[in-house]
Amino acid sequence: MRKRSHKSLYIALALLLAVTVVLLLRKAAPPEAARLLPESDAIVYLQLKTLRAVTHYDASPVVRSTDYQHFIDATGIVPERDIDSVAFALHRMPDPRGPNGPVAYSEVFVGRFDGIKLGHYLASIASAHESYAGHDIYTIPVDGRQLRVAQLGYDTLAASNMPTAEQIHSMLDRHASSALWTPGSSLLAARYTEVPLLSQAWAIGHIGLPFLQDGHITVLGLELPLTGDTDLVASLRYSGSVHLRVEEIAPTEDVAHHTVDTMNGLLGFLRGLQSAQPARTPPEQAIRAVIDSVELEQHKDRAILSAVATTDQLRELASTPAATSSQSK
Repeated sequence: MRKRSHKSLYIALALLLAVTVVLLLRKAAPPEAARLLPESDAIVYLQLKTLRAVTHYDASPVVRSTDYQHFIDATGIVPERDIDSVAFALHRMPDPRGPNGPVAYSEVFVGRFDGIKLGHYLASIASAHESYAGHDIYTIPVDGRQLRVAQLGYDTLAASNMPTAEQIHSMLDRHASSALWTPGSSLLAARYTEVPLLSQAWAIGHIGLPFLQDGHITVLGLELPLTGDTDLVASLRYSGSVHLRVEEIAPTEDVAHHTVDTMNGLLGFLRGLQSAQPARTPPEQAIRAVIDSVELEQHKDRAILSAVATTDQLRELASTPAATSSQSK
């Protein structure tokens, strides 16, 4: 009897250890939505469920186009309410002035979907249909490009507007062999460990590609001292307030020093513009407070920007002019 009780205890301890290892692996592993993405130049991940709980952006009125409203009516999916997380892969196009533009995207959405309704809707607007790995892939013309869409599971949707089907096939293959120890793309395996723990949103790689103009990253008309090839690790982490951190992985310490100096100059310019006139509206006050919180520092070959925003400031920033005008009507 004593041997049996010892054996039962050993089995229970082994099961407990196995469960603990699995939980630790799950916590340390990148989100599955990101691991399903194909090879790319950059990855952006958003945990929208947390962002929704913090800002309540889903409660703000939204001005919807006719096509967008038709999608909602046909599928029952309200994206701002039903999508819990999304991961984007950014693909640099060889000809930025070509028919596919400078950047193409592959995406994975996780949320609450009615698979039957969504399948009927996709079939009704698709120009082509393909079966691959037991899944239906629908090709939909969007703005002169071909968007391929496939349902990976009851709560997961994949899409890509790359010129070929290679990327959507890759996501379906990754889904078929998905496991906790699957690292995902080479970029994810190389850079995800540098994302701060418990980040609800993050981006790695050449994340400036969508803002690329003449080889440099331009935001709100300001040319930043960063090229499109700059490796960045950016993150948003919520702990009472929202903490932004953007880290440039520079080729040398001198380049990192130049970035910090130049960004400090731009920051001083913005603060000077702000001080020249008072902030009249809550969104303007929120923007000013966030800019005032910005700090820049250098750690060897890393240039690091950090900023903090309160949840109230985020709510003000999330109130778009469209939402404001619709509320006033």
